[in-house]
Amino acid sequence: MTWDDILPLLWPATVETAVMVGWSTLLTALLGLPLGVALVVFDRGGLRPLPALKSALGFVVNVGRSLPFIVLMIAIIPFTRLVVGTTIGTAAFVVPLTVGAVPFFARLVETALREVGADVVQAAQAMGASRTAIVVKVLLPEALPGLVAGLTVTVVALVGYSAMAGTLGGGGLGDLAVRYGYQRFETLLMIVTVVLLLVIVQVLQSFGDRVARRLSHK
Repeated sequence: MTWDDILPLLWPATVETAVMVGWSTLLTALLGLPLGVALVVFDRGGLRPLPALKSALGFVVNVGRSLPFIVLMIAIIPFTRLVVGTTIGTAAFVVPLTVGAVPFFARLVETALREVGADVVQAAQAMGASRTAIVVKVLLPEALPGLVAGLTVTVVALVGYSAMAGTLGGGGLGDLAVRYGYQRFETLLMIVTVVLLLVIVQVLQSFGDRVARRLSHK
């Protein structure tokens, strides 16, 4: 296989990976952020202590984080089919990618929020701020650098998950590496795919780190 054969295969696979990671990142942020906030707010000593609810949420998050992604993909096949009507293709694998990443990101959100100084929250409470205002105007802005760093780690993990999804028909660079690089013994294509994945991860990590540093300096 030559470069003329590889390039036409590489571009569509890269686009499929970008679509899977992009949509799953968006959904993960939308679902994982409030879940992480809830883990902090409902904890003992939180803004709205509900230990039983916090424990239940923590259990769900821990279960989600403990499952290997390839097992999760298989386990939620009925749910994936219910949501998108199919279990094969790029759109279908956005579902397990999101389900796998939400608990992971929620814990990172929780960690970032816990790093906000208690004195800042107490000052807002002394000024009569509501719980919602404290979360929106104090906790989240103060924790923003950590939240960006956590999201960056999550996106990098999603790139790896998306490559794994290719082994079960998810498309993208993982599928390309399996079908051509592994099954057809195309060593050059395998090397190119691995290098491209490494480059994508490095670019995403560097960009996220730069944004987090800029936010921390403000």
